[in-house]
Amino acid sequence: MTQKVLILGGGGRIGGAVAEDILKYTQANITITGRSQKHLLNLHERVEYLSLDLQETEKLKYAIAQSNLVIHCAGPFHHRDTQVLEFCIEQGVNYVDVSDHRSYTQKALKLNEKAINSEVTAIINTGIFPGISNSLVRYLIDKLDTPEKIHLSYLVSGSGGAGITVMRTTFLGLQQPFTAWINGKWQLVKPYTEREEITFPHPEQKGGVYWFDMPETVTLPTSFPEVKTVITKFGSTPDFYNHLTWMTANLFPQWLMQKDETIEFLSQVSYQMTNFTDNFTGIGVAVRAEVTGKKDDQTVVYTSAVSHAQTTIATGIGAGSIAQLLLEGKLNKPGVSPVEVALPTELFTEIMQSRKMNISFQ
Repeated sequence: MTQKVLILGGGGRIGGAVAEDILKYTQANITITGRSQKHLLNLHERVEYLSLDLQETEKLKYAIAQSNLVIHCAGPFHHRDTQVLEFCIEQGVNYVDVSDHRSYTQKALKLNEKAINSEVTAIINTGIFPGISNSLVRYLIDKLDTPEKIHLSYLVSGSGGAGITVMRTTFLGLQQPFTAWINGKWQLVKPYTEREEITFPHPEQKGGVYWFDMPETVTLPTSFPEVKTVITKFGSTPDFYNHLTWMTANLFPQWLMQKDETIEFLSQVSYQMTNFTDNFTGIGVAVRAEVTGKKDDQTVVYTSAVSHAQTTIATGIGAGSIAQLLLEGKLNKPGVSPVEVALPTELFTEIMQSRKMNISFQ
């Protein structure tokens, strides 16, 4: 029988990119959801639209029950609860999401035992970062005897083509300091500080990156307990956006950044600006992973990187590839897992090659 995939938030740009990847690489039928009817036009023959608000509990439960796989793309995830994941576990339906905030990640991981008992494979934090970024780290760690330090850097051009959602996510990430695993202990870090110049693969080249709170910041120390330091840094191009973001994070009073209306105002202004500059900078993304560790009793530093001309498509590849593996039965890991735990390196490299995502290694 034809498999059915439910993509919550599938009417958005990221959800749409995930749907496109699944259509290309599987034969599954897809239901995409949203809160308006505007996406009813020009749908693929294997796609149908369902008007659905996540607060419509019974309607949501029914849609999940009709599916073989649920993909949660209805962000931002900063304030999302785990209701969708819980419904999937209750009904024995596999689950994938593109969540990108530690608060959601920590809540989701608490459901691990319930997912195991229900034999549900739930893979969180898929996408490009987090997602492919996590797998780049595992790719390098698998080459080492003992990993010691992880340094992840992400660079996005303008809006990344993700619309206003990426703006909201960025400014929400500036609201308060966060803890990071540094030298074997959790230490408080202020977002958008300690700039570094990082050389990324083509087409992004060199860019400035700053401390930024990501799910990898908390999952990687647990996934790889020998590691003593995990650094996650983010930046954007053109570089003046970095300086504006730094000012927002470091000069605006914290009480002002805690207001929803402040976040929305900053997001709207930034979105209008990037609508103009995207024409010159593009909407690409680059991710670079660096792992320091021991190999044959020697200290070595390995790096890997990927890039794509469109951030949303790269996100679709990250989540869509996981969906493909689940639908084909190649990935089966009951429980709630971040990508680096769930996805073996050999499957990661195979699935990236199939999508012509080149992984550089040094």
